[in-house]
Formats: sequence, structure tokens, C-alpha cells
Amino acid sequence: MNKNNDNSTLQEVVASLCHPDSYQGVYHQPRFGSPMPSVELLSEIVERLRSVLFPGFFKEPFITPGNMAYFVGSKLEKVRRELTEQVERGFCFACEQGEQLCSKDCAIRAETIADKFLKTLPQVRAMLATDVQAAYAGDPAAKNPGETIFCYPSIKAVTNYRLAHELHLLNVPLIPRIIAEMAHSSTGIDIHPGATIDESFFIDHGTGTVIGETCIIGKNVRLYQGVTLGAKSFPKEDSGQLVKGIARHPIVEDNVTIYSGATILGRITIGQGAIIGGNVWVVDDVPPGTRVYRNL
Repeated sequence: MNKNNDNSTLQEVVASLCHPDSYQGVYHQPRFGSPMPSVELLSEIVERLRSVLFPGFFKEPFITPGNMAYFVGSKLEKVRRELTEQVERGFCFACEQGEQLCSKDCAIRAETIADKFLKTLPQVRAMLATDVQAAYAGDPAAKNPGETIFCYPSIKAVTNYRLAHELHLLNVPLIPRIIAEMAHSSTGIDIHPGATIDESFFIDHGTGTVIGETCIIGKNVRLYQGVTLGAKSFPKEDSGQLVKGIARHPIVEDNVTIYSGATILGRITIGQGAIIGGNVWVVDDVPPGTRVYRNL
């Protein structure tokens, strides 16, 4: 083995990978010495929150009404500290201010936001309770509501979504997307944290379901696997950059059912009580109570 040739090859590769032209567009330079948010720590935070929202199901099975306050308090105290740090890292990642102002401002905002987020948890649990009931009522294979909490990918994905959505509403950068993508990776269900989803929401099976950023979904909506609530073409600025921040995904009103493989695109409205059959392509408004099926 020629060690000189090996060293020469390694030096060539290192020089190429470290040339500015090579890493332009894919390199993140830490701002003000702040590291990126930690996916591992955020995963632990979400699991602690899951154990608080569904006491007795995850991590800590021996929870009683007598010891619940101790359990919940200890979990949330750690969540508050760790989430504050992660939110601050998210702010620094997206910050465009100077170092001195950023470090002071981001730390204060992160702590305030962590407190505001914790105050949303009772409402998040109330919403999730309706989702659990919708899963149990809507699936004849479910033997009890607890089975849906423990086993169903839909409940896991929607839990992550509802937590991420609250952080999104608090204008936290990056962190909501990380939390949503955790569930996407493990369940195959892709829900953008910017979507607005009302109570009693259920995705049966779920794999391959996509819900876009500006979707608005009403009460008691049921989706099946492979449903896409997406956008059509994306308008561009004169520079060629995509126009961001516009409503481009569907509105799904109350009591709608959308079967597997359906693709619904653009800022259209699926009216209350409509049923969208499997494998259909919908790009126009659907009136309330309408049934849309694929003609064979």
C-alpha cells in the first residue's frame, strides 16, 4: 500500500470539499457561537410531553391520581428548561440582528415563549382527547381508546402536529418543522405545523398522507392513507423566486371524509359533509354534501 498516494488523495478530497464554491448553499455557519437545535433533545422533549398528555401510556406506567402532580410537574420543569434552550438556538439560527442585541433578546424571548407554550398544554390535551375518540369511533378494529393512543400512527403524528402548531403560532423558527418531521419520519404522515386542524380529526392507516402549510381543516374530518391536501403551481416573483406566505392549500369543512389516494390541490373548498372517493383528482370547489367518485 502506498501511503503517500493515500495521503495525496485524502488531501485532494479535503481541499475540494473545503473550497467555498463546494459548500456554498449547504453550509451553516454558527451565529454568535450558538449551536443548531438538537434533534435528539427535541425528541426527548416531545416524548416527555407525550407522557404528560397521555399519563400512564408512555415511559412512566405507574401513575396514579395521587402521584400525578409530582410526575407532571417534574416532567414539565425539565421541558421548560430544555425547550427554552432549543427555542433560543432556533432564534439564533434565524437571527439577522447583531451579536450583542441578539444574544440578549433571544434569551428573553425564548423563556417567555416556553412559558406561553406550556400554558397551551391543557387545550392541546383537550383537542387530542377528541382525536382519540374520533379514532376509536371511526375504526371498528379499535378495541378501546387506549389502543389508539398506544398503537395508532395517526395519534402520534397528530400529537406532534398539535405541539408543533402551538410553537408555530408563537413564531418559533425551525423547531416546529423539526417536531413535525420527527412524526413524518416514523409514521409516513406529513402534516405541516402551519396547517389549522380542528377537533375530532382522524387519519385511518395514514401512510403517505400529506397536509400542506395553509390547509384549514374543520371538525370531525376523516382522511385515509395516501391523501394529499396540496398546492397547484407556485407563483413566482420577477426574480424567479417562489412567492411565499400565500394561502395555496385546500379548505376542508366539517364532517368531510376523504378516501385513500385522493389528491386535492389548490385553495379550494371541500364543503361540509362532502365525501371524496379514492384516487380522485380534485382542483375545483366541492359543494356541501357532494359525493365525488372516480368513474371506471
